[in-house]
Amino acid sequence: MESNYLREIIMNAEQLKNKILNGDCVEELKKIPNKSFDLIFADPPYNLQIGKKLKRPDNSKVNGVKDKWDQFKNFEQYDNFCKEWLGECKRVLKDNGSIWIIGSYHNIFRVGYHVQNLGYWILNDVIWKKNNPMPNFRGTRFTNAHETLIWASKNKNSKYTFNYQSLKCLNDDLQMRSDWTLPICNGSERIKKDGKKIHSTQKPESLLHRILLASTNKGDFIFDPFLGSGTTAVVAKKMGRKYLGIEKEKKYFNVAKQRLEKTTKIEDHYLDTIKNYKLKPRIPFGSLIELGIVKPGMNIFDQKKKINAKIMADGSIKYHNSEGSIHKVAAKIIGAESCNGWTYWHCNLNGSMVPIDNLRQKLILKTIKNQNYPRKMLPMHIH
Repeated sequence: MESNYLREIIMNAEQLKNKILNGDCVEELKKIPNKSFDLIFADPPYNLQIGKKLKRPDNSKVNGVKDKWDQFKNFEQYDNFCKEWLGECKRVLKDNGSIWIIGSYHNIFRVGYHVQNLGYWILNDVIWKKNNPMPNFRGTRFTNAHETLIWASKNKNSKYTFNYQSLKCLNDDLQMRSDWTLPICNGSERIKKDGKKIHSTQKPESLLHRILLASTNKGDFIFDPFLGSGTTAVVAKKMGRKYLGIEKEKKYFNVAKQRLEKTTKIEDHYLDTIKNYKLKPRIPFGSLIELGIVKPGMNIFDQKKKINAKIMADGSIKYHNSEGSIHKVAAKIIGAESCNGWTYWHCNLNGSMVPIDNLRQKLILKTIKNQNYPRKMLPMHIH
């Protein structure tokens, strides 16, 4: 009986993939199975509380956010709304999933309060610094030049995805910081009808690209409870992720649907991310000796087999009067400050000369597979 129930939940979750729904996010969320999504991106109403009409210095009208969906009677009503949708999102998020929430100073601190109270674990706050923000026309405050994103895992112990190496590559081999300078949505990307913006807070694709690159992998299931004009789903489709979006307003839903129909996925073989080195177990050369994979007294060679060194019991190697680590001795032989001993030294493995790094890589794969290093390792036969 239980297995049939689980099968039904899985089937229902599968049926939701690559769909967008027109409806109230909280009501639709209640229909979604537990632990369905790898990542959630939420751009909830900001509750801007704009009392007066905004005008430019030339007296022309500013088309700000004045939509009904952004209006709440008071903070209590907004707080209750936040607790509802955040609670449902936590339920449908996988145990190792994470959530991104974007907001302005009007709402992000209230949202963050509920995020923590509901048991999410905040990983970062990220500042989206807009390089082309709307000016402050009244001249009574600082220009609002940024928005804040909260990135949180489902709980403190979640093993969330973070593609550190890919982000570093995206940032010219520098660590990606928590302040991102990206333009607001404008130009041909901004969706308009009769010269007017369709959606007042349309997010740029560049922002979603960075978020999905950072915290998802190809094939992951992405959810957006406030889909708006569809940017999250569009970027997810391009990047080979599955998606589900919910949008209450029919006009935005129709725009999102049209955008998705025109969106083409990037070719699959261009979607792989660089693997994080830190995710791999660190295997010192001495571990190969402890596990009996290599033995003290065994010979290792350079690629041309002109240099012959002996392995010692403590994990060092000895060549003539030089002794030390596989890296230190190799560096001394070639007259360099450093050398990767794993690729310099070779051994005879089942009749073939291979770099000793082959032994390490096999050990790493077994370690990851067994997740019980080193007890379940079986020695490889080396001659």
